[in-house]
Amino acid sequence: MGKRRMPDLYRAPFPLYTIKVDPKTGWVITAGGGGGSKTGIKNAVHFLGLELVGDQHCATLVHSHDTDTRATMNLAIGGDVIAAGQDGRCSLMRFRQRQPRGKAAAKDWGGSEQGAARRRAGKGGKGSEGAAARGNVSEMNDNTTQISVDTFGEVQSDLNPQDPLQKCVRFSPDLSLLLTGGTDGHIRVWEYPSLKEKLDFKAHEGEIEDLDISPNNKHLVTVGRDFACSIWSGNQLAMSLCWHEKMPQIAAKSYRYMSCRFGKVEDQKDTLRLYTVQIPHKRDRKPPQCYLSKWDGQNFLPMLTNPCGTEVISTLAVSDSGTFLGLGTVTGSVAIYVAFSLQKLYYVQESHGIVVTDLAFLPDTPKGQSLKGNNEAAMLSVAVDSRCQMHTVRNRRSFPIWLVLFFCGLMVVGAVLLLQHLFPGFI
Repeated sequence: MGKRRMPDLYRAPFPLYTIKVDPKTGWVITAGGGGGSKTGIKNAVHFLGLELVGDQHCATLVHSHDTDTRATMNLAIGGDVIAAGQDGRCSLMRFRQRQPRGKAAAKDWGGSEQGAARRRAGKGGKGSEGAAARGNVSEMNDNTTQISVDTFGEVQSDLNPQDPLQKCVRFSPDLSLLLTGGTDGHIRVWEYPSLKEKLDFKAHEGEIEDLDISPNNKHLVTVGRDFACSIWSGNQLAMSLCWHEKMPQIAAKSYRYMSCRFGKVEDQKDTLRLYTVQIPHKRDRKPPQCYLSKWDGQNFLPMLTNPCGTEVISTLAVSDSGTFLGLGTVTGSVAIYVAFSLQKLYYVQESHGIVVTDLAFLPDTPKGQSLKGNNEAAMLSVAVDSRCQMHTVRNRRSFPIWLVLFFCGLMVVGAVLLLQHLFPGFI
């Protein structure tokens, strides 16, 4: 653990803001761009093919979908559909695999991307050049997987009159709802796939930082810049959380909530947890701690709060099993925590050169498990530095309970025999 150089899994020709993994195919979907400014930086959604070669992961650019003048700042995957936050709108794009085209077409499709990648890789030194060669400059041939992306719907998800921006988006677990939040402080809930607006309510004063919905669609949790973390039942406020209620040393409004995520509990099917991140509202000369909190996901009572370092947290992710939490920071560091104890298991200081914008664990699906290899957890990170990296935690060795009991029995027998030898007649 500590400050070390992580190899790049992939380098894009634009800043990366969001990343997700398709559970079915294992494709890594990442997006970003330069927005509407005329700087020559494009806006696109990239599909990466992820492979495990030996114990090393490598990524190949499979498809690039141009998004014109709109950078994708956040996205969610629901089946074969991407919900992408672009400015103040949410664009829905369906992706599917199709038969490969000819070699000439493949070259035309990938040539400009590869050229840009080579130019960017040349600036990054030998280490990044090698990683870019694996990720961006892979040879395309007749067998290359082809993906088609079609936009089939769009909704106005933020109505801020000055600078509309969708900041977060989620599909409900049953894919019946699409939820969005933005800078106008409103939560908007859309019926899916009809995109008929179901709810629109003012959830926070100011920007909404994050939102999530429970697996049964019963509770919606939202986080805003107004220091509030709110639990909603429909559009009715059920309760507001107070993470520092039993921490009198924490002054009111000295911290604000940054992220929220529901998570499962391993081996407890019907048990749910909520995780939140709290960051300092203002930065002091001596940086104060950030905090990670765990809540009961049914009654939302606080269970545990631990400090998680003085680097300001920028993003939070939870593994499918609920075993691990991922944290990214504004200084580019990446960490993995054990969800049960909120203890740090993995940490790389300044793994990225600038703010980590999103994290994604490989899913607990057959495809995801095959890509993990001999790792207990594997997590992807992206940042404004255009880099995508893989962070892995090796399987921790454990012994079967029967073997532990067997050795305990041997120790007891050995102790008895030793006492009998030293003190004849002991038994």
